[in-house]
Amino acid sequence: MAISFFNIKKWFKMLTGNSVYHVKQDEGKYYRKDQINGYYNNLTEKVSKFGEEGLSLPKVDVGTGEEIYLPTAVFQYGLGAYDLFLESKDEIMRERMIVCSNWALDNQESNGGWRVFEYENKEQPYSSMTQGEGASLLLRAYKETGDEKYFTGAKKAVYFMIIPIEEGGTAKYLDDDIYLYEYTYAPLILNGWIFSYWGLRDYCIVSSDQEILNICNKTLETIIRKLPEFDLGYWSKYDDGKIICSPFYHNLHIAQMKVMFDLTRIEIFNHYAVLWEGYKHNGWNRIKSLVVKCFQKIFE
Repeated sequence: MAISFFNIKKWFKMLTGNSVYHVKQDEGKYYRKDQINGYYNNLTEKVSKFGEEGLSLPKVDVGTGEEIYLPTAVFQYGLGAYDLFLESKDEIMRERMIVCSNWALDNQESNGGWRVFEYENKEQPYSSMTQGEGASLLLRAYKETGDEKYFTGAKKAVYFMIIPIEEGGTAKYLDDDIYLYEYTYAPLILNGWIFSYWGLRDYCIVSSDQEILNICNKTLETIIRKLPEFDLGYWSKYDDGKIICSPFYHNLHIAQMKVMFDLTRIEIFNHYAVLWEGYKHNGWNRIKSLVVKCFQKIFE
């Protein structure tokens, strides 16, 4: 059921700006197009919102009555900490990134996967987004340390990501298209797909792996073909089903479109960055999107 104490608490934190799940995530400040550096999305508020001290790992409440180490949360925390290190040269932030990277290796299965959704779907616990962000984190640890174990972990992560869903992975191959699924048991989610693509892209920067490069290029072509389906004419869609974006995810889409245009110089990304930015600044569009979103939350 959509309405629960956990969801009410989560929505209240989101609306009051105190949700670690919905921090401001604009374009990354320190990424580079042709080398591993800062992350493409600004995740630094993930670090400050968790409020962790020392080298502790972040725990999250996923509605099960307990706080757990969720792979995606750990990876995003590590990526945010690395950007803070690049910004301030604070070695504590670098060490936090390394701690998160070591946790990633310690909790990576032999097949390369991380069971991020096991608490809600034991049969399909994997996520292309988690695989991509895990790879991106490990490649930054590899850059900082030169330790091959981080590169090996990243390679295992991306190779698991591209396994077809019907074989236990997170990819769907349809004719010439390649889709990467944040939830393998749900509709295709745009923001998760792009995070997944960034993980593949990072791996291609570091390696000369032609197989992954071909898949990276092919899923980019698929994103381009599929992108118009995520436009409602007044707001962006969260997935390729019926779900409209919340303001948080609409803003995230805009930031992702800006970064994708910067990385690729492909005009369609600039088109949707400008279009969706325009929707955001139209009062009627904002009201309509909130009304639709509220109805979806109530009846989903």
